[in-house]
Parts: sequence; C-alpha cells; structure tokens
Amino acid sequence: MKKETITAAAVLCALGAGFLACALHTDQPLSLSERRPLAQRPEVSVQALASGNYMSEFETYALDQFPLREAMRQLKAQVQYYLLRQKDNNGVYQVDGSLSKIEAVLSESSVRAAAEKLNRLQETYLTDSRVFYGVVPDKNYYLAEENGYPHLDYERMDAILAEGLPHMERIDLYDCLSAEDYYKTDPHWRQEELEKAAGRVAQALGVSIAPFSDYTQETYQDFRGAYYGQSALPLKAEPLHYLTSEALEACTVHHYETGADTGVYETEKLTGKDPYDVFLGGADALETITNPNAKTDRELLVFRDSFGSSLAPLLVQDYQSVTLIDLRYVSAQILEQFIDFHGQDVLFLYSPSVYNHSDMLKA
Repeated sequence: MKKETITAAAVLCALGAGFLACALHTDQPLSLSERRPLAQRPEVSVQALASGNYMSEFETYALDQFPLREAMRQLKAQVQYYLLRQKDNNGVYQVDGSLSKIEAVLSESSVRAAAEKLNRLQETYLTDSRVFYGVVPDKNYYLAEENGYPHLDYERMDAILAEGLPHMERIDLYDCLSAEDYYKTDPHWRQEELEKAAGRVAQALGVSIAPFSDYTQETYQDFRGAYYGQSALPLKAEPLHYLTSEALEACTVHHYETGADTGVYETEKLTGKDPYDVFLGGADALETITNPNAKTDRELLVFRDSFGSSLAPLLVQDYQSVTLIDLRYVSAQILEQFIDFHGQDVLFLYSPSVYNHSDMLKA
C-alpha cells in the first residue's frame, strides 16, 4: 500500500510540475524550426471540462509548449543518428552535413497523369506558343545512390514524360548542378549557383541572361531550411544569398491574389517563417514580373513550383514580362480570367516530387 501511495504521489508531483512549467513558460505562437503554428492554451469552460475536450486540448498544448521542447527534439535526433546509427530521422538523412528527404517510390501513373495535365493545358491555351518542359533535379539525385539511400527512378520518370509530352521540347538540367548547389538544410537550389542551369534554360528559349558577375550578391546569414526542423539536428545556420542589380531593382512584381505590387525580393520575409520566401515573396498562385528595361517585347509564362521563385529573376533580362503560375494553388480553368494567352514562350518546370504527386496540380 505504501509503495502505491508513493507512486501516486510521484505521478501527481510530475503532473503538477508539468502544469506549473507550462503556466510559467511564455507560450510561443509557432515553431520556426518545424514551420508550423503551436497549440495555444485552451479556454476553460464548463462544456469543455464536461466533454473532456479541455484535457485533450491541454495535452496537445502542453506537448507543444513544453519547456526545453526543442532541446529534447534535438537530443532524440542525435541519439537516433549517432548512438543508434539510425539511417534517417523523420525520413530525412544527412550526408556530410547536407540534409535530404527520402523519396523512393516512383508513381508511374502519377507521372503519366502529370503529362496528361500539361497536354491539356497546351491544347487549351498554348497552341500558338513555343512550349518547353523540364525537371528540376532534387538533391537526392546527387546524394542518394552513392551514399546507399533509396531514390526515385529518374530515368524512368524522364522516359514517361518524354513519351507523354511529344509536342514539347525538353530542357535537361541534370548535368548543370551538383549537391553543393543546394542549401544544406533545405531542398531548394541556391540562386547564386544557377548560372549554368539558367543559361541552359535561356539558351533553349532563345534569350540571354545577364552574366552573374554583373550582379551584386546580398546575404542573409541565419538561414535554416525546411529540413533543419524535420531532422531536429542542431546544425549551424547557413548563408542565403540573393542576386540583385539595377535592372532587377527596376522590375515590379504584381501579385494577383492580393493585388499588391512589390519588388523582386521581399527582404522582410528573411526574418519570417521561411526566409526562402525572399524570392518573389514565396510560391504565390499567380504573379507577373514586369521589366521596364527589357531588350525585347517577348513574354514568358512559367508553370512552376517553389524552385521557380529563385530562377525566374535570372530570366527577365530579355522579357518584358515573366508570369509565374503555380497550379498547386490556382485552377487552370480560371487562368483566362487573368492571362491573355497570345503566343508567349512557355516553360513547365517542376521538381520530381510534383511529377510524382501530380494530384496536387489543379489542371
């Protein structure tokens, strides 16, 4: 009996300590490392207490707001990686300080569906346009196989797309990049390393890009990407660079969803939830870069995912406008309400994950 009493008292003390810690702790609105909002203290009501909802919500709140929660996440990750020799944590693996997320099962039906969606768009809107497509290589393409991690069958993906898109010209970017051209803690490519890739795209389109030596490189030193939070490893921050020039500073970006006009780089986003959103303000559904100093009157439409945000500014030199369309957030059926399709150059450029999960494309 005495043992049970001591155990019960210990449990009560632990619960009390947890409640007290949460009471004294300053609640945080979101987790920057996990990039998600954190549960807030639930309101007390007779109905919530009677239904049991209050305790359920308080448990979620306590787990999210637990003091030293981030330190505990990091400790758990380090035990799994370094002590237990686990190959990954939350599907994220590490090679020489560079993080990447495992995606290994190729959905051939999804890739075929992606090709069908792109074909429908071409037949509906783009019959008078020169149309190109490409795959943005993910970091796994350069890291996974040689380090013993599973990966997508990229050759098979390319073959399905080539078969399904016979009336589009393919732009091959695989040999333009390496693992070092991506952020260590994030899936995205680094803009300052895109000269070869941007040059390859521009060459296919029949335009030119500004030499990278013409740009001024601005730097944000405290970048921690999406994989930083997912891995929970205490890795150092890395620099995020963005390239600017007088020509780019003269450009404006119109965001159709909000009606706002901004610059190419929204520097206030550097201290927000995702600093990568400095590029065009993030992956908006629909936005147009207008270049008042364009060398031609040509226009470009880019159907893209978030990788396009840092690439597009590098392509504006010879275009009077570059319109970016993210079909993850806007339906293809309403595009004519915003875009006058009249023979613009067209580029479909997506990462493997989008082709492999093409149900996210609203086309």
